[in-house]
Amino acid sequence: METTKEIIQHKHYAICKPYGFISQFITNEQKKKKNHKFLGELAEFPEGTMAIGRLDRDSEGLLLLTTDGKKSYFILSSKVEKEYHVQVDGIITNESIDKLKQGVIITVDGTDYTTKPCKVSLIEKDLDSLPFRSKKIRDERHGPTSWMSIILREGKFRQVRKMTAAIGFPTLRLIRARIGKIDLNTMQAGEVIELDENFEV
Repeated sequence: METTKEIIQHKHYAICKPYGFISQFITNEQKKKKNHKFLGELAEFPEGTMAIGRLDRDSEGLLLLTTDGKKSYFILSSKVEKEYHVQVDGIITNESIDKLKQGVIITVDGTDYTTKPCKVSLIEKDLDSLPFRSKKIRDERHGPTSWMSIILREGKFRQVRKMTAAIGFPTLRLIRARIGKIDLNTMQAGEVIELDENFEV
């Protein structure tokens, strides 16, 4: 007797991760930890939902969620660009931007690692349109800042922050603005949008 293969209807979401949230779903052990905020607090997600990659606790912006492991694997691969908008301490120079483009040495798992060539450009940010952030960034009285767009195809732990520190411009605020074809656009902190089952990146 022939059996029909069950078709699994996967779910996919785009969220704007707020500052201070951990890119995980809470476990029994983590319930004991105080002052931790998890993705499940933003909406009701189906069982098996996972974050595709992570943004560290201090970072914000676009994060994709899915119940489809194959989709997650592809999006995490070097085939898909990830764009970050980064506010740094000081006025960034063209020389420093060129260093980032070519690759800089950062520490990964205790060893030196040279980042792959990437796309970097100065940008202007409309501060009024940025997602709400519970912790304020220092203001101009403490010195000027710059915004950059950094587009990567790799994602080492805290890579963008380490890259800007390597050229002498510490990151003050980091927002992931795009994953492949999916943009953060005007999404605000904590906003959740369900994506079409066949969405493309």
